[in-house]
Amino acid sequence: MSTLQASLSPMLGRLADEGATGALIREHGTLYLADGRIVHAESPATPGIDVLLTAGGAVQTERWWEAVDRAGARQRVGRYLVEQGRLSDGALELCHLGAVFDAAYFTLAQSSGPTRFRYGVSHWFGAVRPVPVAAVERETLRRRELLQRIWPEPDTDTAPLARSGDRRLAVPARRRRVLELVDGERTASQIALALGRPTFHTLVDLRRLAAGGLVTTAPSPEAAPPAPPPWMAHAAVEDPDIALLRRLRAALESL
Repeated sequence: MSTLQASLSPMLGRLADEGATGALIREHGTLYLADGRIVHAESPATPGIDVLLTAGGAVQTERWWEAVDRAGARQRVGRYLVEQGRLSDGALELCHLGAVFDAAYFTLAQSSGPTRFRYGVSHWFGAVRPVPVAAVERETLRRRELLQRIWPEPDTDTAPLARSGDRRLAVPARRRRVLELVDGERTASQIALALGRPTFHTLVDLRRLAAGGLVTTAPSPEAAPPAPPPWMAHAAVEDPDIALLRRLRAALESL
């Protein structure tokens, strides 16, 4: 078994075989199952489906809260939006699947915390299209491998990020919008929330920016070295470009 495969949840596989219904709660998120299939997922690292639907204009904010108020208790929020003409079936399905795969990616990350399952628990949004556990696991592995190929340093996924390199370099419009929110304080999850986009897509953009030398992890204030005395100002030797060294190392390792 590969290192990537070994990190997935054994309990999830058993629940799928069992045909269980309930909530699998892990350190980085929760997967909701019905009859052994995943029907919803949420994680603190990802924007919720409310953000994904409203930020892009698919659903007006007031219409979203109307659906929650009128259909949340019956766990039919998604179906209510379709029945009231607020959203098409196809748009609902695409957005919901995107939210499920996004949150599942983080929920199934390696964890040292406990994993528990609460039988019979369901999510207030309601089921849209159940997804087999095997499909979610395959997609999670594919995403991990993609990020590894783009840029093998995972610290950009969770740490506050800062700009680096030549800001005049041409960057595709989608990636430029991500870069504009890199301010030395925001993390990838915070940038994704500000943009109303899935966090994994933001990770891809940020790793490409890191590979291009335009983004790096922000220095920790606690770890910053003391300023040299004035008499050393002209004698100081500039640190090497760490991002360049990492790119060279990644290139050598891929040979």
